[in-house]
Amino acid sequence: MSTSYDVIVIGGGPAGSSSSAILAEEGHKVLLLEREKFPRYHIGESLIPFTYFPLERLGLVERMKKSHFVNKYSVCFVPPHGRTSQPFYFFNRYDKDTVASTWQVLRSEFDQILLDNSREKGVEVKEQTKVLELLRDGDLKVIGVRAQSHDGTITDYYARITLDCTGKEAFTTVRNGWKVRDPYLNKVAVWTYYKGSRREPGIDEGQTTVAFVKDKGWFWHIPQHDDMVSVGVVAEGKYLSRDGIKDAEGIFKREVEENLWIKESLSHGQQVGQYYITSEYTHHAKHCGSDGLLLVGDAFAFLDPVFSSGLMFAMKSGVLAGEEVSKGLKENDLSPSRFVKYSQELRQGVENMRKLVYAFYDPNFSFGKLIRNHPDAQGSVTDCLSGDVNKDYSVLWDQIRELVPLPDDLPLGEPEVRTQELAAAS
Repeated sequence: MSTSYDVIVIGGGPAGSSSSAILAEEGHKVLLLEREKFPRYHIGESLIPFTYFPLERLGLVERMKKSHFVNKYSVCFVPPHGRTSQPFYFFNRYDKDTVASTWQVLRSEFDQILLDNSREKGVEVKEQTKVLELLRDGDLKVIGVRAQSHDGTITDYYARITLDCTGKEAFTTVRNGWKVRDPYLNKVAVWTYYKGSRREPGIDEGQTTVAFVKDKGWFWHIPQHDDMVSVGVVAEGKYLSRDGIKDAEGIFKREVEENLWIKESLSHGQQVGQYYITSEYTHHAKHCGSDGLLLVGDAFAFLDPVFSSGLMFAMKSGVLAGEEVSKGLKENDLSPSRFVKYSQELRQGVENMRKLVYAFYDPNFSFGKLIRNHPDAQGSVTDCLSGDVNKDYSVLWDQIRELVPLPDDLPLGEPEVRTQELAAAS
């Protein structure tokens, strides 16, 4: 059994499947290690339009069009009293038959499609295999991983570079002491599923609804196939646990009473399955990687889920990482400095979306107020909400700053350059 590869990928979610598929397609020998057995449950079910481009690069657009996933053309916002906003239609800015038509997915099925695609491209996938530690050359370069299979066998695997695609768990980010909490975006999410909840007619059937509750908390309402709806509430932990209610079901049922649209919509359906609760703490990695290591997807940065940007960032970063690592392998250059541009592109995207998230949570901000003041801002807001995050939004940020303050960019993400590389460069 071979234990030597060009690339080891830790994690089989969207970031890992995307990066590994690109690398295998380029002819590299890739090992993907996934702790769980697919299909497996995962939250984060709404795609935004610019997910189209990584899907296109992976050759999966036609498979998605033939799937039973619900098409999503818009997002709308609902205040506590229940009157919905005009939807932000993506096709007002993009082609309706391509970028502007995206999907509400069941992650167990969607992630299986991505993982199967990587297998079809030639990736060696080992499920139910837990990575225990990174292997290093001395204290510096990462040269592989030590992993344990489901039968307890421990094996050392070696590669020229290892990609950490472990999602929010952020395997190497935590172990390297690189995990940085966002100073403000520290929320808790409680969610469940309903069958038969009300959904809008026609083209709005798959619309994501963001419904507000007090103190800038919000519900998501995501229509899925088979008449199912994913619905959850996100807010500060202190707010959700007020009055001593701390169990997920109790919190959820109380918060349903805080938004008339959510209450009325769910009254048409039946709750099914369990109630879930998790901390949605936004975090960032101090570095995008080091010698022999690169972070991809949520391991690099996890942003508050209000605008459903997680899957887009995971797949976008997976494609970017796959393409850049492939070039590095072919040019025999995988030095950390090679990934400066990779980190800068991801950080620009995260920071642009992060500013919009900060504005959203400020009690003095509303999209309606912004657009009344600056009608031209609607296009830029729609662009950012669509995932077109790598462009200059300085005019939009100036317009929003007339209403609320926005955060400075965080000085994070550059690759860690160790003493050896600095010496070699000199």
